[in-house]
Amino acid sequence: MNLDPPHSNPLGDDSFRAGTDFSMTADLATLKRRSDILRQVRDFFYQRDFWEVETPVLSQESVIDLFLDPLEVPMPSGADGTRYLQTSPEFGMKRILASGAQAIFQVTKAFRSGESGQRHNPEFTMLEWYRCGDTYQEGRALLATFIETWLPGPCEQATFHSKFEQHVGWDPSLASAGQLWQQAHELGYASDLESDEEAHDSLSRRNVLNFLWAELVEPQLGTTVPTIIYDWPASESALAQTATRITADGRSRNVAERFELYVGGVELANGYHELLDAEVLQQRNTANQSARLQMGKSALPENSRLLSAMRHGFPDCCGVALGIDRLIMVLLNKTHIDQVLTFPWARA
Repeated sequence: MNLDPPHSNPLGDDSFRAGTDFSMTADLATLKRRSDILRQVRDFFYQRDFWEVETPVLSQESVIDLFLDPLEVPMPSGADGTRYLQTSPEFGMKRILASGAQAIFQVTKAFRSGESGQRHNPEFTMLEWYRCGDTYQEGRALLATFIETWLPGPCEQATFHSKFEQHVGWDPSLASAGQLWQQAHELGYASDLESDEEAHDSLSRRNVLNFLWAELVEPQLGTTVPTIIYDWPASESALAQTATRITADGRSRNVAERFELYVGGVELANGYHELLDAEVLQQRNTANQSARLQMGKSALPENSRLLSAMRHGFPDCCGVALGIDRLIMVLLNKTHIDQVLTFPWARA
C-alpha cells in the first residue's frame, strides 16, 4: 500500500486555509487518503465476518474512569437530566454482545473533555471491535494482524514490566514509594496529592507510575516495528480481567489482561480481555468514583445497563479501541492531529 498522498492540491496554497476561519485544517489530498483508509478498515472486518453496528453517542451512562472525563449535556427542564457524550462506544457495544452478537465493530465519534493538543481533539473518531471466544492471546494477535495491514511487521510483543525495567532500570512492582517519587521529581513531576501521600497512597503511586511510563518508556515504543505492550499493572485493569503471573525468580505478580499498541512512540489502541463479573465492575466503579472525587472531578452514574447486561450473562471476549485520527497521522506522517481533521475543536 502506498502511503504517500497525491501531490496535486485543487485548493492551492496551504497558507490560504491556515489563515481563514471557515476553511479546513486538512488538505484535500489528506481527506482522500482518509477516505481510502476508512474503507480498508471496514473491509478488514467485513472479510472476517464482523457486523458493523451503531450505538448512541449521547447516553444517560458513562464509563467511570479516573482519567477520562465525558462532556456533559444538560437536558431541557422536564427531561431526564444530564446525558453524556460517550468517551467510547464500549457500554453500548457490550450490551449488544450480551444480546447474542458474536463479532462486531463500529467506527464512531467519541468525546473526551479537556483533551486538546498535538495528538488530541475533544471530538475524535474511534474504531472499536469485539469478538466472542477470543483468548487474551488471540485478541492481541488480531490487533497485530490489523496494524500489519499497513505497517511492516511482525509486531513486537512485550510486557509492561519488561519494558519499564528496560528503559527505567528497575522493576516498578518492587519499587518503594520513595524510589518512585524521587525519579518523578527529577523529571519535574508535581502533584497536589503528594502532601497527603499516605492517605492517597494507591492513587499517588498510580499517578507517578503513569507519569514515569509516559516520560521514559512510551517515546521508545514502536520506533522500528509496531509494539504491543501487555500484562499491565492490576491498578490499570479498568474493564479488563486480572490474572496472576509467576516471575522468573518465583514471585507472583497481579496484572491486568490489557494490551496497548504503540507506533513511533504514539499509543494507537487499547485492548482488554474483557471483564465478565458484574460485581467486580461495580466495585471498580465505586473505587474510581471515590478517586475522582478526591481529585476534584465530578461524580458519574454508578449504576448502568451494562451492569444489568453482565448480570444477565456476558460472553468471554476480547475488545479493542483504536484512534482513527492517530492511525491516519501515523500512516500519512503527519505531526499534528489538526492535519487529518476537517474542522478541529477551534473551528467546529
